[in-house]
Amino acid sequence: MSDRKQVLVRMDPAVHDALARWASDELRTVNAHVEMLLRRALADAGRMPRKAGPLPKRGRPPAAP
Repeated sequence: MSDRKQVLVRMDPAVHDALARWASDELRTVNAHVEMLLRRALADAGRMPRKAGPLPKRGRPPAAP
């Protein structure tokens, strides 16, 4: 697995609850949903770094052979 940075984000509990519901509706964790939203915002602003890797695949990893 690639190296990933950890970030602590403080937010209003009501905002977190709304974000958690939205993430759940799309079958994502809150963390994965926040990353998806941040990547979308960076892309929309034309600020996505070229060296940024793709989002990790969703779901369970494939079974070992």
